[in-house]
Amino acid sequence: MGTDSRSTFGSSKTNGHVSSYQQSQWDDVLPVPKLSFSVASVIVFCLAVLCFANSLEGDFVYDDISAITSNKDLRPENPLATLFAHDFWGKTMNNKSHKSFRPLTVMTYRWNYAWAGGLHPQGFHVVNIVLHGLVSVIFMAVFSVLMSGYQVDQESARPVFASPRAALLCAVLFAVHPIHTESVAGLAGRADLLCALTFLLSFLLYARACLSPQCLVSYRPESFSLVSLLASMCLCVVSTFCKEQGITVIGICSVFDIVIVCRLHPLRWRGFKKLKNSTENGHCRLIDKQEIPHWAKGLITRHLILFVTGASLLITRLWIMGSTPPSFRQHENPHSFVNSSFYRMLNYNYLYAMNTWLLLNPWWLCFDWSMGCIPVITSLADPRILAAIALWTGLGGLGFHSCRGDLTRNHRILITSLAVLGIPFLPASNLFFRVGFVIAERILYLSCAGFCMLVVLGARQICLQFHLHSTAKKMVSAGFTVVIVAFVLRSIQRSSDWRVPMELYISGASVCPLNAKIHFNIAKLEEQDNPDYAIEKYRHALKLHPGYAFAMNNLAIILKERGDLSDAEKLLEEAVNVRSDFSPAWTNLGIVQAALKKNESAEASYLEAVRLENEHSNAHLNLGNLYRDTGRHEEALGAWRTVVGYTPTFANAWRNTVLLLYQLGRQNEAITAGQQALEVVKNDSTLMLILANIYIQMHQYSQSEILLLDAIKIDQQNAMLYNNLGVLYQQWGKTDQANAVYMKAKLLAPRRR
Repeated sequence: MGTDSRSTFGSSKTNGHVSSYQQSQWDDVLPVPKLSFSVASVIVFCLAVLCFANSLEGDFVYDDISAITSNKDLRPENPLATLFAHDFWGKTMNNKSHKSFRPLTVMTYRWNYAWAGGLHPQGFHVVNIVLHGLVSVIFMAVFSVLMSGYQVDQESARPVFASPRAALLCAVLFAVHPIHTESVAGLAGRADLLCALTFLLSFLLYARACLSPQCLVSYRPESFSLVSLLASMCLCVVSTFCKEQGITVIGICSVFDIVIVCRLHPLRWRGFKKLKNSTENGHCRLIDKQEIPHWAKGLITRHLILFVTGASLLITRLWIMGSTPPSFRQHENPHSFVNSSFYRMLNYNYLYAMNTWLLLNPWWLCFDWSMGCIPVITSLADPRILAAIALWTGLGGLGFHSCRGDLTRNHRILITSLAVLGIPFLPASNLFFRVGFVIAERILYLSCAGFCMLVVLGARQICLQFHLHSTAKKMVSAGFTVVIVAFVLRSIQRSSDWRVPMELYISGASVCPLNAKIHFNIAKLEEQDNPDYAIEKYRHALKLHPGYAFAMNNLAIILKERGDLSDAEKLLEEAVNVRSDFSPAWTNLGIVQAALKKNESAEASYLEAVRLENEHSNAHLNLGNLYRDTGRHEEALGAWRTVVGYTPTFANAWRNTVLLLYQLGRQNEAITAGQQALEVVKNDSTLMLILANIYIQMHQYSQSEILLLDAIKIDQQNAMLYNNLGVLYQQWGKTDQANAVYMKAKLLAPRRR
């Protein structure tokens, strides 16, 4: 595709090969040992695994419940095609969905489920930890490409990654950074890991596509490998279907092409008139003007492919979402609901500063930053504005420095570092669309790489400035040692928080005591064992966030169980007033109203729940119970048939159906319904007992015996089953067997269920 007229990075000729590998390198001043890529890879991988290995014993926590344990798309009985029809949480893509489309990530969960034979968290954690190790190693290759590209080893004449010291230091900082805990220890964070893995491979293929085929150490802006470029774009698509952030690799490739391959400054467009190339001393020279058309054509062609890929992904994504973005409530992202555009942007910039601070100081970490964690800025007198000013002062200074003088290697690395820091963060910036969170630590998984590059670039400048003073080099070395050790210890400690839900929530409460959702989650865990404490935490959550419908609903359930029906009804009425589409609250309101004998109101509440969510089985079940209790038997049977139509394994609906049919004297229908139920509801001893008693009443003793013996095999400590078996034998005339079974029931009586 044309001859190569480009010089290599710091190249010289020896025996026909470019041999800069053994010469002085850009990162020699860094106080880091120069290791081979394979040895460095082992070190980086082991450090990455060490930091999060203690999460292996962790359970499913927080978002893992919705993404994995409650996600029916993981089950082998559900068609694989459902992964591409549902969102990340296994829900239909409708207006209530968050519309996070990550089918390839869910597919790996499905594989985990199949390999482990069920929901065993350890297998899921192993995959996450290994993925983080692999991503850290591949990042080392990416860091090397971004900082120096490829070079050739003089002895083997094979291309190797340059800047081994800088790349190793960047990779170590990335591997041990505590900000990754949510992505690695939280199983829902696998989307970030898979996205990053394919993101990096896509970038490396793009860089490879721009290499000269004659000498794999020189970039050729006027030509490229179409096969490698298309493969890169395919991996971009894969990355985007792991997590939406994957599309931003297109931006990184664009910056890399302009700054590294074509030696142009993205902020100084006059560079398009002057194609520059680096020589050994880092200065720039001009290429003959006759070469410019070839270069421009290659750059435009590559960017056209990038544009088509990006546009196609965006159009496809919009089509999948139903041509409308997801809708979020104010408590999920209050800063985006500020009426004033000025204050809204001010809040956004403060959130950017907060994200940067978490990269700088990852001791202040929380699993959820919504509902009061970060109050909205509503006044220019708020001192937090200084944080946003400090952020943009720092970024502005770096940007100004990158524009000064010629485009040297340091300038190129600085520009690409800022790009890697900022571009992957754009989907979470609220600039293009509203997101459903205030801060999400796992969003920073890719951006952390740009932060690590900036740190190493700054350390290199310090070492270069004081290269004659060994004390300065020792101080830099000691500083990095302290930071790395501290990060390792913090990552280990933080990943232990993610092993058990209560530890995670308590750690969150210590960081964000104003977050109502954290207190809600603590209360939810304490409902069974400590209901008084749960009530206290629910009330505290409501004090922090008075319109918290979920807290009202759960608190009402506890009060209803305690007999405080009036208070429960008031809470549920307030919950549906705050959130009129909250179908579980409508169902619970109907249950409370039915208990208060407000039958008409209860029916209206159930019907509203059904209208909001047609497949809401609990609403249909309780509606059927209401119809049964008020003598509307056919309507009750119809409601329960609707339940088992949507959820065939819903045992309560089958039990109620069988019992009501028997009570109505329709024994044959009851038996038929019971047999149908046992075909789909396996090993339900209660359903077997109900059907067995019907057989006894119809004098079909042998069928009853089979069912009761099967039920006893399932529940051997249930005295009621033995009592009913004794009744069967007594009516059957088998007195000895009846007495033996009664004796067994008597022995089990203290444990009777």
